[in-house]
Amino acid sequence: MDFDLVLRNSDALFDGVKVTLAIALVGAIIGIVFGSAICALRIGRLRLLRGMARGYILFFRITPEVILIFWAYYCIPLIFDASVSGFWAGSVVLGLIAAAYLAEIFRAGIEAVPKGQREAAESLGLRAFPKWTLVILPQALRLVIAPLVNYFSEFLKNTTLLSAIGVMDLSLQAYLLGGKTYQYISFLSAIAIIYFALIFPVTLYARRLEHRLGDRNALPRVAKASFFSRLKLPRGAA
Repeated sequence: MDFDLVLRNSDALFDGVKVTLAIALVGAIIGIVFGSAICALRIGRLRLLRGMARGYILFFRITPEVILIFWAYYCIPLIFDASVSGFWAGSVVLGLIAAAYLAEIFRAGIEAVPKGQREAAESLGLRAFPKWTLVILPQALRLVIAPLVNYFSEFLKNTTLLSAIGVMDLSLQAYLLGGKTYQYISFLSAIAIIYFALIFPVTLYARRLEHRLGDRNALPRVAKASFFSRLKLPRGAA
């Protein structure tokens, strides 16, 4: 591996890192927003909306990512007679795919909250909004933090798929530099190290969170010190 050659082309690699992180940021925002909405439909009372949410999740989890990226980049301009940049087409598609996975992560966290917590909130006269914001969601969030961090470490690796439609991310920058200098080993090895440096701390953090928060036996202790411990029962309720 020629370190001097890699350092001389570090500006191009740094540009690729910035594009990669921008893709991850846009996709993460879309994934969280749409994933929350799909989760709300998935656990809602309307059967039609639950079925639509389930169909969305199945479609985006089963269809290969690269096929969806190609379709968005090549087919949408033909259908709507409009130009679409590879960055936005790929980032939006990755975000929509992430939404399907995040919706299931959110749903699993919500359903893991004991039913007794909901019943206690209702017995205290809490309406739907405070029940969700003060009782259910704080406990669900605690349960999904580690899976979320772990998923986004995988999501960052999926940004390399956008190089297939010409987005100048880190992987494509390295490939072009390797073709220009005939030093594929140097540049591909360099980006492997860069991706490791980006993803390994996130993965390590996710494992520590799983270790710290994954004990389900700790949930009753959280509930004991939760919102209910700060509530005062109305007079005559005892």
